[in-house]
Amino acid sequence: METVTLDGLDRALLHALQVDGRAPFRRIADVLGVSDQTVARRYQRLRAAGVVRVVGRTDARLLGQVDWLTRIRCVPDAAAPLAEALARRSDTSWVSLLSGGEIVCNARARLRPEREELLLGALPRSPRVLSLSAHYLLRTYVGGQVAWSGRTSALTEDQIGRLRAAAGTGPDAPNAAGGPGGPGSSGSSGSSGGPGGLDELDRALLAALAVDGRASLAALAAGSASPETTVRRRLAALIDGGLLFLDVDVDPRPLGFEVEAFCWLTVAPGRLAAVGRAMARHPEVGFVAATTGPSNLVAGLVCRDTGAFYDYLTQGLGELEGVVAVETAPLLRSVKRAGMMIPSSNNP
Repeated sequence: METVTLDGLDRALLHALQVDGRAPFRRIADVLGVSDQTVARRYQRLRAAGVVRVVGRTDARLLGQVDWLTRIRCVPDAAAPLAEALARRSDTSWVSLLSGGEIVCNARARLRPEREELLLGALPRSPRVLSLSAHYLLRTYVGGQVAWSGRTSALTEDQIGRLRAAAGTGPDAPNAAGGPGGPGSSGSSGSSGGPGGLDELDRALLAALAVDGRASLAALAAGSASPETTVRRRLAALIDGGLLFLDVDVDPRPLGFEVEAFCWLTVAPGRLAAVGRAMARHPEVGFVAATTGPSNLVAGLVCRDTGAFYDYLTQGLGELEGVVAVETAPLLRSVKRAGMMIPSSNNP
């Protein structure tokens, strides 16, 4: 990947997107004190370089689905092609290649019958696969709708307040019109109660936003063959109902974080929620969730270097009451992230 150096304006833009992923460039520009053309150019540059993507994601529970964390151990030379095959699947949102020939991925399926298809049919069966396990993600403390706290802190409290105060009021903002109500309710402009209460328009909008969460209302209207006013109301209903949220996916390396790792923790059951909430406040934690299986907490760690990684294991985790055991594995390559395959040229 081309080396990308971020300056203060880039970092401020990333922070602004985290505050409001669909904020119009002119609003961000006003808060940052630059022209909207400058903000648009910076965003396009960062997006093209794979530094940032704004994507629309859905709440699995409201769709009657479950997120599964799958661990696959295989012979080392089989790991990369298998990870790429999993990344090409539409039901995986991220796939990571770890040291020692291990793959970790997130897959989503309905409880039945897709669960049986996922676990018994879709996941690989090969003599080169040494072991496979799949576990529910029960409660996410960081990740998805809750952003990584260590991502950036470039904006002042006043700037954050101005962005939040204006959120949803711009002419191309999803919440500009439409009141309360979720998909399938009277506020959703006729959502027909299909899977998860979605109709054809809902599904078209969700599919488009999964590729580009900043797609304009005009583009969404053209892609779904619907009037912009209808798209605006439906988008507001999806967000207000909690089914749709915006995820700002940021590559941590240009921010100076060179070491990523997965961490499985065994925590005393009575301390599980407290440990999860405490880790959510740690800037080294980009993802943490309660899970089923022999370990009941899984985390994705993001550290500046191996020294910082060691310090976090011995101090950040070491000081948490209730942690019984910790297993770690360095992340070698992100094969898929936020629903999109990552070209190998974009990995170290």
